[in-house]
Amino acid sequence: MFTWSQAVVKYYKYYKDLEENMKNLNNILEDLMTQQEDIEQRLKDKKVPEQEARDWLEEVEKIKSDVQTIEQKVGEKKYLSRVCLGKHVDEKTTKAKELVKKGCHYESPEKIFKYAILGGGVSAGYAAREFRRQGLKRGELAIVSREAAAPYERPALSKAYLFQKRPSRLPDFHVCVGSGGQRLRREWYRENGISLFLNTEIVRADLASKTLTTANGRTIKYQILIIGTGSTVLKLSDFGVEENVKNIFYLREISDADKLIEAIKTKRKGKAVIVGGGYIGLEVAAAMRINNFDVTMVYPEKWCLPRLFTPKIASFYENYYDKKGVKIVKGTTVIGFNANSSNGEVKEVRLKDGKVLQADIVVAGVGARPLTSLFKGQVEEEKGGIKTDGFFRTSVSDVYAVGDVAAFPLKMCNEMRRLEHVDHARKSAEQAVRDIKASENGELIEEYDYLPYFYSRVFDLSWKFYGENVGDTVIFGDYNPLSKEPKFGTYWIHKGKIKGVFLEGGNAEESEAIAKVARAQPSAGNLEELAKEGLSFALKMRK
Repeated sequence: MFTWSQAVVKYYKYYKDLEENMKNLNNILEDLMTQQEDIEQRLKDKKVPEQEARDWLEEVEKIKSDVQTIEQKVGEKKYLSRVCLGKHVDEKTTKAKELVKKGCHYESPEKIFKYAILGGGVSAGYAAREFRRQGLKRGELAIVSREAAAPYERPALSKAYLFQKRPSRLPDFHVCVGSGGQRLRREWYRENGISLFLNTEIVRADLASKTLTTANGRTIKYQILIIGTGSTVLKLSDFGVEENVKNIFYLREISDADKLIEAIKTKRKGKAVIVGGGYIGLEVAAAMRINNFDVTMVYPEKWCLPRLFTPKIASFYENYYDKKGVKIVKGTTVIGFNANSSNGEVKEVRLKDGKVLQADIVVAGVGARPLTSLFKGQVEEEKGGIKTDGFFRTSVSDVYAVGDVAAFPLKMCNEMRRLEHVDHARKSAEQAVRDIKASENGELIEEYDYLPYFYSRVFDLSWKFYGENVGDTVIFGDYNPLSKEPKFGTYWIHKGKIKGVFLEGGNAEESEAIAKVARAQPSAGNLEELAKEGLSFALKMRK
């Protein structure tokens, strides 16, 4: 039985979720327009029932017109107007989904492209932009992604996306805004003749026949493939911890972040336990504290971010977090959870050292693994990823691998590396595309010569690192966490040369200077003098 209370809730959702539902409807329309191009071509080629296809195309044009009319009115602030619009959006969404489903009967069961990018993350967006720069004909490029959104800058998910006030939302952080470029909204791909297959799971990749097979049995054929499948999160269950409660979250995709945001709203000012002291742990802990949660971090290492930070650098951040009200429990691991008997949600987190932490929300950032399973036995592997050369060519002709999955020769270190960071994801994708286009033109390009670069922003802090963190260290500047504006850095010295530089609180000029030092690897000279000179040493190098 439908009650008045149900009606009120339904109409309120029409009102409240109007903008979000409008975005969703526009995404479905983009799917329809992609189908429309394909079906119009098949109609010309007489490969579909003519009248049925024309009827479908007519319905698509009508719903596009209807949605355009609704969009013009979405800015209305009147309650009843928004409710009516919300109802129309809901009805058009249902109709659009039906049309997408119906359109599948007229689409080509096999898509053929010159270039295909598998994976819809950061690499895919930057590769698409580079293809467009280098010269791309309509219909030549396809991007296949299991996510629902066009490529976006993933780092936003653990930062501004989680903020309570003025949170970042798409389309604000579509690629390539993270490097100061244009935001490539979904319509940009359509306007440039690039096919976006979103919500598309590939279950088989046959590199020999150059064929990708989707979960619904359709095939995508290509001449050249770029693998940009990225990584997937490691879960606590991968370490033998039973996840038998609700409200345990991981962060990799927008859908993950949206689930966390809903829990933040439900458990306002509650208790959050962050498992892991790496990038995700540190950034999410800061975001949760900004959301007024009681936050406790738990990690097994002696200090946070041990793959990069020295004990002195880590001490600054740990003390700064303490000042901000974040509690830190080090040197132990999570072994299990206790649930609230009434709803099955997490109530307590049990630690190996015997401690029990109260929790309404648990967010785990305990590592990631590259997504390479589709290619096992088909390509050479190294460092847990797909082995490539300095142009990101794999052992299979016409197949490239970029971003997290690529194990490539790091020229400055003369060894193979696999790097999981957004800067490398961007630049490796661009390098692969430049090599593809150069090869087609019978030209050569320079081998990839990457300078490792990592950065993060938490609370009102911002740090950057360039180079390699090997050898002895020299710390300089003000690293007192109680200072109003702390600013400090560290040089790494190996065999008398500066190999890496870290800087907290630097400006653009100073960041450029430390990058030049890391690239040039100058002689460190006397370490006491270097400590006294501090940032001035790098700034001299910039001139």
